[in-house]
Amino acid sequence: MKKVVLAYSGGLDTSCAIKWLKDYGYEVIAFIADVGQGEDFAQVEKRALKTGAKKVYVGDLKKEFISDFILPALAANAAYEGKYLLATALTRPLIAKHLVEVAHREKAAAVAHGCTGKGNDQVRFEVTTRILDPKLEIIAPVREWEFRSREEEIDYAKTHGIPLNVSKKKIYSIDKNLWGISIECGILEDPYAEPPKDVYQMSVAPQDAPSKPTYLTIDFEKGVPSMINGKRYGLMELIARLNDIAGKNGVGRADMVENRLVGIKSREIYEAPAGTCLYTAHRELEALVLDRELLHFKEMLGLKYAELVYYGLWYSELKSALDAFIKMTQKNVTGTVRLKLYKGNCIPVGRRSPRSLYRKELATYTGKDKFNQKLAEGFIRLWGLPFEK
Repeated sequence: MKKVVLAYSGGLDTSCAIKWLKDYGYEVIAFIADVGQGEDFAQVEKRALKTGAKKVYVGDLKKEFISDFILPALAANAAYEGKYLLATALTRPLIAKHLVEVAHREKAAAVAHGCTGKGNDQVRFEVTTRILDPKLEIIAPVREWEFRSREEEIDYAKTHGIPLNVSKKKIYSIDKNLWGISIECGILEDPYAEPPKDVYQMSVAPQDAPSKPTYLTIDFEKGVPSMINGKRYGLMELIARLNDIAGKNGVGRADMVENRLVGIKSREIYEAPAGTCLYTAHRELEALVLDRELLHFKEMLGLKYAELVYYGLWYSELKSALDAFIKMTQKNVTGTVRLKLYKGNCIPVGRRSPRSLYRKELATYTGKDKFNQKLAEGFIRLWGLPFEK
């Protein structure tokens, strides 16, 4: 009997996939990735075994997720189409990497995932797998099986006694980790419909947030966040703390129609309270310490970086080359940014750095001004000379 290692989340698709793969003659080994989704993994493991998995691996990937995936994306200010902070996209190459490692350990001939044929995750899992081990067979049950809807999957699961964490009334597809959450399906498939209140899980509605703003400071050391309000935290605790503070202020929501890699448009709901604060603060600090040409060029590369992550090309040579450049840009990104959180808004209100390029004596309009305004006329003449007819 051929072994297959399944990336198992415990959700509807992967739960049905265990039974489906067994029926096709595979011995199923489930791999559960702990990327900070906060689930009871003992229960998820039991669910996998009850559904038919022969063996279950649970990998604690949280530290690796932060150090090797979140921090590089933050340094790049990578946000797909200006809104999506890539919480789900960043986990896929990490999970695929460990999926391949488990397959090697178990001498499995194949790996499998529960991704839909019209989504992005299938690309991220499969491209990463083929880069790391092109000899492994890849099985995608959702692309092959007979079910045409999530409702039919639910009926199948009930027929075969597969434990579920969804229902036909609450049919959202949810992917959560310590960096954020992605939500789709159900009423969200109507791009004109306002998301119901129960969709959101990490933040309160802005109108229900406190009537007084919350102020906080975030410190960075060479681009890496290190302190909140002057108190040093480990990165995992720092992210959790920001998720709590910002979430209580309704910060971090995104409702967007995005362009999927496969060519269709999709309506997605995202929450990333900590990510929103850190991206905002990081960009503000870079504006203070990076020179104009470096800052503008880096902004262009950030767009490409986000595309590479979204497209599943984490292990590509271009991504590695961009990482080397972006790492260099962070050497002076040290300082403090003050944020004001108020009813869904994350507003930078102050920034300072020992590496600041801001010079008050040049920017001021007071009597302390040291800027030689007489030089401006010659500068303008030379600057515009190529365009004179």
